[in-house]
Amino acid sequence: MHPPVESPRKIIKKARGHGGHHGGAWKVAYADFVTAMMALFIVLWIVGQSKEVKDAVAAHFKDPSVIHKGSGSVLKGGAGPGGSVMPPPPMKPPEGDAQAREKAERTTLEATAVALREKIHRETHLASFEKRITIDVVDEGLRVQLLETSQGVFFDVGSATVNPATREILGIIAQEIRRLPNEVAVEGHTDSRPYAGAPNYSNWELSADRANAARRILEASGFPSEKIAHVVGYADRRLVNRANPYEAANRRISIIVGFQTKPHR
Repeated sequence: MHPPVESPRKIIKKARGHGGHHGGAWKVAYADFVTAMMALFIVLWIVGQSKEVKDAVAAHFKDPSVIHKGSGSVLKGGAGPGGSVMPPPPMKPPEGDAQAREKAERTTLEATAVALREKIHRETHLASFEKRITIDVVDEGLRVQLLETSQGVFFDVGSATVNPATREILGIIAQEIRRLPNEVAVEGHTDSRPYAGAPNYSNWELSADRANAARRILEASGFPSEKIAHVVGYADRRLVNRANPYEAANRRISIIVGFQTKPHR
């Protein structure tokens, strides 16, 4: 007898799904790519715009409500309220910015005043001169004044000849204020007593000559000449003590480090 013949086995292949072309991960990657490209194009667009548009965009990110306050679109010619085409309004710096700059500069000048007082005080051999030096911050800026006595402290009496200690003091001042970007004015002043020296020479010439002598020492001590705003002699037109126009303290040299930002009133 022949053995029974086995029927052939059927091989069934199950088709596996492709999961929509390898799943949805490619969509996420594509969306990230598109977002990155949009961001790149926006940055490139902003770089090529005018300062007004850049300021408007910056203001929007600081306060998104800014462009909705009747200012229209940040794009030049963008549609404003009611669909009318209007240019962006002129951008003005916030009021606080100027005040902040002024406050920061005043703080710098006050710190310089403190440093100057300390440096002069540290030189013990200048102790007798220290009380004749005033250093303060006024409306014009940082003001350093060398106040004379009737015997003469910083200059010979009735002369523009500088005493040795004065050179040292002006050198200390120059080294400290040269760090600042501000311009400096050098002023000479006298009291109201008529000049009794050479003919054709008055308090006007004396005050101007003393201011120039101080300016030369500042420059020789390293202060840049291009930062000297002006050198002027006022004679007795700007007395420090108007109640007593003959007081010796009216004879003085004023070195004023002017504000770069106009003080806010």
